[in-house]
Amino acid sequence: MNKRYCLTLDLIPDERLIAEYEAIHLKVWPEIIESITSSGIVDMQIYRTGNRLVMIMEVNDTFSFDRKSNMDAVNEKVQEWETLMWKYQQPVPGAKPGEKWIMMDRIFELKDY
Repeated sequence: MNKRYCLTLDLIPDERLIAEYEAIHLKVWPEIIESITSSGIVDMQIYRTGNRLVMIMEVNDTFSFDRKSNMDAVNEKVQEWETLMWKYQQPVPGAKPGEKWIMMDRIFELKDY
């Protein structure tokens, strides 16, 4: 059974930068797709409203945030991608120094009713 995570991040509130960010995501580098799928992420979606992003990740039982972080730390292409992305991104209010995507807490699920 897969598990789902929801994370959030803000973009710099500049329409030109937001348009560039979205254009880049129309053709994500193959090395980044490989990094995502090899970490146990089976589906990923990113939504935007204004400058707020929400990422939904569905992962299998091989995934862990620590494992993904360790894989990314030694992957030069992922580091290059993350440096590029930081040109467009900014932390959400309340994020700790160095934090990017912040885990969101689920507060409602229909199947609980």
